[in-house]
Amino acid sequence: MSRQRQRKPSHPGIVFKHDVLEPLGLSVSRAAEALGISRKHLSAFVNGRVPCSRELAQRVAKATDTSVASWLNMQTALDVWEAEQNPDEELAKVRLLTSLETQSRQGQAEGQHR
Repeated sequence: MSRQRQRKPSHPGIVFKHDVLEPLGLSVSRAAEALGISRKHLSAFVNGRVPCSRELAQRVAKATDTSVASWLNMQTALDVWEAEQNPDEELAKVRLLTSLETQSRQGQAEGQHR
């Protein structure tokens, strides 16, 4: 049984803003230039509107001397939390595969008895 987090994990862009940009006194424009991405994309990232992609994680990790895994793990934690909080309505239609196996075996057994 897994334990669900109660508090929403921080978006990695918000962490980047508070832990990197603000302490260094860097603007989004200057940081975007250093990262080799558009100001618009970095702005969306630091405001939590776009996720941290693998490519962005690589750029941020290199620019901050941190690990790619740390940035991707933050994004994954947020994605998992959101999935657990807002399950897709289509999930209600999903059945356990083991129940299909049981049905399949029962059908095969009935076919052998005919």
